[in-house]
Amino acid sequence: MQSTATETPVQPRTLTPQELAALVRTLRDNKGWSQEQLAEIAKLSTRTVQRVEEGLPASLDTRRALASGLGFEDIDALSKPYAIPTAAQIAEQQARFDAEHLTLKAQRIETGKQFGKLVEQSSASLFHEAEELPVHAAEVFARLTDYCRDYADCDELYSAVDKLGVYEELNQMVGELANLGFVLVSATRDTQLRTKRATEGVPVSVIYVAVFPRGKEPEQLVVVKKMQFGW
Repeated sequence: MQSTATETPVQPRTLTPQELAALVRTLRDNKGWSQEQLAEIAKLSTRTVQRVEEGLPASLDTRRALASGLGFEDIDALSKPYAIPTAAQIAEQQARFDAEHLTLKAQRIETGKQFGKLVEQSSASLFHEAEELPVHAAEVFARLTDYCRDYADCDELYSAVDKLGVYEELNQMVGELANLGFVLVSATRDTQLRTKRATEGVPVSVIYVAVFPRGKEPEQLVVVKKMQFGW
C-alpha cells in the first residue's frame, strides 16, 4: 500500500513569511551582508528587511526588491509559487534514502603507507571525485586510482621491501594532491558478496576513496547499500 504522501501530488504555493525569512537571512549571511547593506542594495528601509527576517508578511513589491537585491535574475523568484513538499513527504523521502544508503565514518589519508595498508586489507575499492577537479589534479587522481587497483590485484606477491617502494610512490601522489589543495578521504565497509545461486555470501571488505578540496573533507561518507560488481 502506498502512503498518502506518495499518492497526493505536491501543490505549488508561495513561500510563507517564515520560509521567506529563513531564505533571505541565509542568502544575506552567505554574502556577508548586514541587514543595513541588504536594505541599501535592495532600495528598502532597514526596518523593512528586519520585518521580513522576523517572519512578518511582505508585500509583492518588497519580495521583488529583495529578489533583485539578492541577485536573482527573476524578480518574482521570491513571490511565485513553488512545488514545496510537505513534512510527511520529506519524511518519506528521508526514510527511502536511509533504506537505500549507509553512512560510514570517514578518515583522512595522510600518507602513502596508510593508503597502501588500506588497499592490502580490502577486497574491492571505489574511487570518486567529490567535485570536478582541475586538469592537473584530475590527472594525479586518475594515476593514483589506476596504481591502487593494479597493486590490489597482486599485493600479496610483494615482499616487505617491495612494499616500501609502493608506499613511497603512493606518498608522492598523495603529496601532489595536497600541494594542489586536495585531500583524500576513505571509509571501509565489510559486507558479503552473494550470487543468485549461492546460499551463503562471501565476506568482502570494500574501501571508498574520495578526493575533496582541502577544508571541505567530510567526517562521513554516504554510500549505496546495494553494490554491483562486474565479475
